[in-house]
Amino acid sequence: MSSRNSVVAGSSKSAAILTMCAGVLFLASNDAVVKWLVTRYDPFQIVFVRSLIALPLTVALVCFIDGAQGLRSARLPVHVLRGVLGVGASFAFILSLKSLPLAEATALVFASPLVVAGLSAPLLKEHVGWARAAAIVVGFIGVLIIVQPGAATFQVASLLAVGASVLYALVMLSARWIDKGDSIWTMMFYMTVFAALFSAFTVFTAWPTPEFSDIFLFLGTAVAGTLGLTLISQAFRMAPAAVVAPYDYTALIWASFLGWLIWGVVPGIWTYVGAAVIIAAGIYLITSEPKSDANA
Repeated sequence: MSSRNSVVAGSSKSAAILTMCAGVLFLASNDAVVKWLVTRYDPFQIVFVRSLIALPLTVALVCFIDGAQGLRSARLPVHVLRGVLGVGASFAFILSLKSLPLAEATALVFASPLVVAGLSAPLLKEHVGWARAAAIVVGFIGVLIIVQPGAATFQVASLLAVGASVLYALVMLSARWIDKGDSIWTMMFYMTVFAALFSAFTVFTAWPTPEFSDIFLFLGTAVAGTLGLTLISQAFRMAPAAVVAPYDYTALIWASFLGWLIWGVVPGIWTYVGAAVIIAAGIYLITSEPKSDANA
């Protein structure tokens, strides 16, 4: 009987991992489309149109899973804060894509779990411990390897990607303050709503003359982004974070492939070296328990 249970558990984990990888692929595809669009559109314009298209999809998803009550929350101000942080993160990341190769920008955003771990002590009063603190420092050394401040290859856009990772980390940390009755789908709904609201000012700005293909690009980024977040959220419901979270780093594989396929760009060796350091530190933080450090 125990062997049968282990087979079922293994199958469940495999399904969760495949779901996570599919979600990551959709998000990497979303980033590739956004990189294409940002050559002509302002980042806030992209956020606005993408959110406007994604909103009815998100509402339909919430109502299907949680019913109309899934559109309500007891702590609306927290969602407002997350919306501001999310729009800021999207703006910084999209703007960085204008100059950086897709794989390099993706690798730098991998620093988000490091920032989450680093800020959990002052913001959430959680114990970090020396081992996890060392992993955070090592991870940020990986960031420096990619950014290479002071080198001839240094780009200011790299700082935008790092800034995006910090804001993404704050979005993740602020989830701790959301009402316990809010589901993951409610959180997704409010992120989409406030992304549309906080970027709506772009209606009054100058827009480039749209091309027919832009319709499909904007539709693609809205669908890919929504599907990606939905699948990743579902993966975390299917298996523990320590099982599925490390597969978030497969984004670098897809970003490298799409960057080569679409733009013919292959990142330099230091991007991969730095990414490997960040990924190693991130996986350690994901798979280790904070309490274990206290006993170390």
